[in-house]
Order: sequence, then C-alpha cells, then structure tokens
Amino acid sequence: MNRNQAKYPFVAIVGQEQLKTGLVLTLINPTLSGILIRGEKGTAKSTAVRGLAEILPSIDVVRDCPFQLAPDEAGEACDGCSRHACRERLERGEAPEVIRRRVSVVELPVGATEDRVVGTLDLEYALREGEKHFEPGLLAAAHRGILYVDEVNLLDDHVVDVLLDSAAMGVNTVEREGVSCTHPARFTLVGTMNPEEGELRPQLLDRFGLCVNIHGAADLEERVEVMERRVAFDENPDAFVLRWLEESERLARRMEHAMALYPEVTIQRDLLLEIARYCVDVGVDGHRGDIIMMKTAKTLAAFHGRRTASAEDVEEAAQLVLAHRVRRQPLQDVVEDIKSFREPSRSWKV
Repeated sequence: MNRNQAKYPFVAIVGQEQLKTGLVLTLINPTLSGILIRGEKGTAKSTAVRGLAEILPSIDVVRDCPFQLAPDEAGEACDGCSRHACRERLERGEAPEVIRRRVSVVELPVGATEDRVVGTLDLEYALREGEKHFEPGLLAAAHRGILYVDEVNLLDDHVVDVLLDSAAMGVNTVEREGVSCTHPARFTLVGTMNPEEGELRPQLLDRFGLCVNIHGAADLEERVEVMERRVAFDENPDAFVLRWLEESERLARRMEHAMALYPEVTIQRDLLLEIARYCVDVGVDGHRGDIIMMKTAKTLAAFHGRRTASAEDVEEAAQLVLAHRVRRQPLQDVVEDIKSFREPSRSWKV
C-alpha cells in the first residue's frame, strides 16, 4: 500500500459511535437523503467519511463514462448530452467496456459555483453543430459514490438547494435557453458544519435525512487512545491498516448483507404510530421526518440482521432524525424532549 494513499481505517476511530452509525446507515440506504454532521474541527468527520469509503465493495463502471454509469445504465444519460468515447461505442452497437473501481468520494469546495456543481451546457456548440454538448459537473462525478461537502453552511443557499434536490430525486437536470440535459445523480450526501460559523436555514436543515452533533472526547483514556492510534498510523500506515483489516472486512460484509436485506424489512403499524407520536410531540413540521424515521428504523433492523423493525430501532432512529427538526417552543421543553430519548444501547460494531 502506498504511504500517500493509505486511509485511516473507519473501524479504528475512537468513540463517535453516533457519527459512525449515521454514516453506515446512509450508505446502506441512500434514500435516507444524506447526513449532516455538526461539530467543531478535529473530531474525525472527514476521516470517517474517507475511511468508510475505503471498505465499501468495488463497483462496475463503464470505462471513459463522464457520468460514472453502471453497465445496465449505459445509454441512460447519453441522449446527446455530450460527445464522449463510451457514447460513440454505443452508437456503433458495441457493448460498453467495464472496469471495477472503488466507490469515489467527491469533495465540493466551499467556493463552488452552481455551474461547477451541476455542469454546463455549451449553447454555442449546440447552435453550431445542431446537437447538445454538456460538460458534467461534480454531481455527475459523485454518481454512485459519496458527495462530501465540508462547511455546507457557508455555501450559497441556492447551491445547497440543488444538492439536496439531486440527493432526494437521484437525477440532475440542467436547462439553458430551452436546451436541457438530464443524467443520474444518485449519491450519498455528507455535509459537515461548525454551528459557531452560522446555521443552515430550517428549510435546508429539514432536507438532510439524518443529523449528528459531535464533540471531542471528554474522557482522558479516550483522548490518549486517539493520540496513540494516530501516531501508530502516521509512523506505519500499512501495518496499522493491516491490524484493522479483519474488522473492516467484517463491517463491509455486514453492510452488504444489510443492503440486500433492507427491501424485506417490515415495520408494524403500532410502531408507525409511535413514530408519528414522536414527531408530533417535538413539533416536527410536515411529514418528511416521519418518513425518514421509518426508513431509518428499517435500515437499523437490516443492519442488525432482522427482517422486522423493533421499538429499539425506532428509539435509536429518533436520535438521528429528530434533533435538527425540532420546532416547538419553549426551547427548554424541546431540549428536554430530545434528552428524554433513550441513548442507543447497541453498538454498530460486529
């Protein structure tokens, strides 16, 4: 393993159990609409995202495809959006050439413009050549991967809207002067922010499926463990990664099994009523919170290898889904409501 390429293992992160649970769930079930991580710098946010991507199974991708399409998606975004090598092979009736690669982590810079994110249509080319020419943006690069947005609260609100729309709908559409292009954009959205630097508007907060608030460890033993592990990784990345390889592979298998199991998971109606009661009690606006909470409970059940969601799954889901959706006043009552949710008693670990 190249020293410059080694990533700190996800399973070696000390503490931050809720962060790790939330990330695992959003990758098992991308329909949870992403996760927002709130906390100060230096709390393993980016380390966790990059480390988890490393243990995910490799995926099949059409070679030279700017939209990162899977073989069975070939042609889905090739309807004149742009002229590229894989499209030309399709037009000649040739089967797409397939390669395998790791799930990508695409990072969106704070100063990114809308065109950089969604892509651009070359209207001059369209008028001159009579066909569309689309230059894909970051959403195309993130298809079937992870879109990581650090300091999401500092982005322009309109750009955040575009990200959240694509994350929810799984497609990106660009339209200029009556010319449009649509391509798949199914990705796991991970946003991070430091609340001291400003909050997101409530309307945008609600669009993130899950939210976790993280802090540096207060326990002295944990802080020492963080230092010891980090030094061990920096001094010999290969040996450190190898030390955690078995546990990483075990988590990867568990996630794969959960992905396959999720469509079979059911939830009883009395638990749906409990979910609705949670949301009404803390004054959640609309119904998005109820739906995400139901999906989260079912995803937790799949992660624990069960085909039926339990009351414990609902309680754990409440921790991840409701904290950023609370609206009821006075604030003290809201805080007490959230604190009254029972802390998850189970670890995400195998």
